[in-house]
Amino acid sequence: MWLVEHEAGFPGNFETGALGKSPEERERFENFADEAPCPALDTETGRCDVYQWRPMTCRLFGPPVRMGAGEALGHCELCFKGASEAEVAACEMEVPFELESEILAEIPSSDETVVAFALLK
Repeated sequence: MWLVEHEAGFPGNFETGALGKSPEERERFENFADEAPCPALDTETGRCDVYQWRPMTCRLFGPPVRMGAGEALGHCELCFKGASEAEVAACEMEVPFELESEILAEIPSSDETVVAFALLK
């Protein structure tokens, strides 16, 4: 259902689920289905159906993380509204990059895609 609703705006090959690589498609992906609930969300319970196998994007959403040495501490502004820099820093999370490699090794395709297509595979 989620895929059918968002087919027209999909920034890539809708038949394969592969995201496009052109600058225009990458730009379209930045805002693709931003207001839609995640296709893995059980709307009745409010829980994630794939929590144990969730992608890195989901694992990193919200908590303060650094993507590299010396990088700024990125975090969801809504999650830390009114928090001081020290309070945000106290919640910093170490990124489990090795986990992403393990998860990606289990996926048969190396094409980038969105959660909805990954669930079909």
